[in-house]
Amino acid sequence: MTLYKAVIKLVLVLTISLSYISAEAQQFDDYFTEKTLRLDYIFAGNRTDQHIYLADLVQLDKWNGRRGNLSKTPIQGNGQVKVYDAETNKLIYVLPFSSLFQEWLTQEESKQTTKSFENSYLVPFPKAKAKVEVSFFNQQHKETVLLTHLVDPNDILIRKATKNDIPYEVIHKASIANPITVAIVAEGYQEAEMDEFMDYAKKTVHSLFQHKVFKKHENAFEIVAVKSPSKDSNVSVPSKNIWRSTAVQSNFDTFYAERYLTTSHTRLLHNLLENIPYQHIIILANTDVYGGGGILNSYALTTTKNEQFAPVVVHEFGHSFAGLADEYFYAVDVFENKAVEKIEPWEKNNTSLVDFKSKWADMVSKNTTIPTPDSMLGTVKIGAFEGLKGNGLYIPSHDCRMKANKPKDFCPVCSRALEEMILFYTSK
Repeated sequence: MTLYKAVIKLVLVLTISLSYISAEAQQFDDYFTEKTLRLDYIFAGNRTDQHIYLADLVQLDKWNGRRGNLSKTPIQGNGQVKVYDAETNKLIYVLPFSSLFQEWLTQEESKQTTKSFENSYLVPFPKAKAKVEVSFFNQQHKETVLLTHLVDPNDILIRKATKNDIPYEVIHKASIANPITVAIVAEGYQEAEMDEFMDYAKKTVHSLFQHKVFKKHENAFEIVAVKSPSKDSNVSVPSKNIWRSTAVQSNFDTFYAERYLTTSHTRLLHNLLENIPYQHIIILANTDVYGGGGILNSYALTTTKNEQFAPVVVHEFGHSFAGLADEYFYAVDVFENKAVEKIEPWEKNNTSLVDFKSKWADMVSKNTTIPTPDSMLGTVKIGAFEGLKGNGLYIPSHDCRMKANKPKDFCPVCSRALEEMILFYTSK
């Protein structure tokens, strides 16, 4: 073969290859409009029998989520929403999630009774008919599709979002074209207390960017403070028979755990955010009682007037934004923190050592013993320390925001996981 012919052949191969890549690469505009489709579901059942029901479809005026990596996810989650083009059955969007319902399934109560929980998820609004699948993963990472339904973008019963009178302010401006949008929502603040809420919203932003990984990507975040008023001040405490009328109806004593503060009224939460730019949610509760919770791609919720507010709000955001696991363990916890035999947990910051290479083995120095004894604390920055005697789970460090409130930052393992998520969301 002459050099000329060889060059021509190479050009043709490259042209065909590039054309194939171009044809296969999914662009946002190929399948979606600039609007958001809110999917409202009811998760219901018990330990042995679970179901998912479609409750409502809502069209929001703008899409504030990612525009790249649409059919990928860097984390599994405890469940996933998958959107397929109905005509070709091509996967065009995936959203991992966790839920209060799945946590409840680990409780003894789920063996005796059946309950239902609200859940709402945001996906880009499809141009054409789409098939949506909602699935759960069990502890062995086996996926079960619990609901499949079709969405016709021309369906007259898709409710159009209504303008509400809830004011909001942009308190941190992004400088990139495809920012990560976060709404900080007032809970338990009356109209007269809204200046106080705004102070804590700004403290939240300040605390977030005190952490190196968020500071590094500060320009990627667009953060708004939502002044959602409550009829009553403070929040509900069922163990004290205190029930208050608040913006998102949060309460302590979730699953009878005294400091576990959550809301099961996710449709109420999302309704008050209609036509406010958001993709991720932080809820600030007006109380000095220590507590909170964070659920992947649902919300982070914490209390403002407690002295540990600054580290806790970032800790909970680590859960809701990147699916990071708690690195502290109790003998009796809200939900099970035990390793599953021969299975690696999906969270990036804990390991059963079954497949440690898939976690942070590349970040551990050669002279570090795995598992890492506590005697090496202070001598190695990253290891695989036992979380709780006998539970079979190991954590990277004892000096991390996901471990305790005293550390000033996330450990390198969590920081890497957070940065991976930030880059995932902002990639075009």
